[in-house]
Amino acid sequence: MSSAHTTPAPTIPDTTSRGAGVALMSGSALSNQTGAAIGSLAFDTITPAGVVAVRQWIAGLVLPVATRPRLREFTSAQRRLVLALALVLPVINLALYSAIDRIGLGLAVTLEFLGPLAVALIGARRRIDLACAVLAAAGVAVLMRPQPSTDYLGMGLALLAAACWACYILLNHALSRSLPGGQGTACACGISGVLFLPIGVGVLVTHPPTVAALGFAVTAGVLSSAVPFLCDALALGRVPAPLFAIFMSLNPVLAATAGLLLLGQHLDVWQWASIAAIVTANTTTVLTPPRTAH
Repeated sequence: MSSAHTTPAPTIPDTTSRGAGVALMSGSALSNQTGAAIGSLAFDTITPAGVVAVRQWIAGLVLPVATRPRLREFTSAQRRLVLALALVLPVINLALYSAIDRIGLGLAVTLEFLGPLAVALIGARRRIDLACAVLAAAGVAVLMRPQPSTDYLGMGLALLAAACWACYILLNHALSRSLPGGQGTACACGISGVLFLPIGVGVLVTHPPTVAALGFAVTAGVLSSAVPFLCDALALGRVPAPLFAIFMSLNPVLAATAGLLLLGQHLDVWQWASIAAIVTANTTTVLTPPRTAH
């Protein structure tokens, strides 16, 4: 009796998986900032809260249909992660869109970008990481320098969005590792949409939308919620969280460019320099290889 020899199934090279993750992250960043610029065109009619409501509802409808999550099969730990993410999503969107309304797309997204930078610096013990943190802090100090027109509330809202984005990355990373295909993110979006229902209905009743405003909000929902959330969930299952953070470096630059081209929002030389400093800090701290332990 001969023993059967089992040939192991071929595995996809890690470079292929990482390449797919890079493509997903790049598409996510471009889609997100284009959608944010388009959504801001509806602020005057339905307010930032109304745009966020439409975003949450679209994501809550599209993503569960696309991923078909099996919620009953989730463990209690997975359900806790889903609920935490569901609570973070509306806060990050409402804080960011309110900040965009007050200080513009480029500056709001640049300050929000401190969230991924914090993820990249968590646990860092190298001198280069300290230097990057100082460089990023200098960029923020220039952005928030006192001026007659400085809107500190808008900046504070952008920093709140930054804290929520850091939580979003870590929660989404944990969910993507345990639940394939973006199921955790889809469930979180569905729950978030339900939680935002009374707020959104109240805003739209008091601020009746025009056809144009509703079209802008729906477009923002697709480009800034459904597409990025699904891309991020799939990407975080292929790449580590720090690598995800570095590709988020695209967001401040894309946001400033979208604000200039689509909204006519101009930044001065110092503001562009601050964006460059924060992006450079994040890129350096992630790309610099850690020291080998002896």
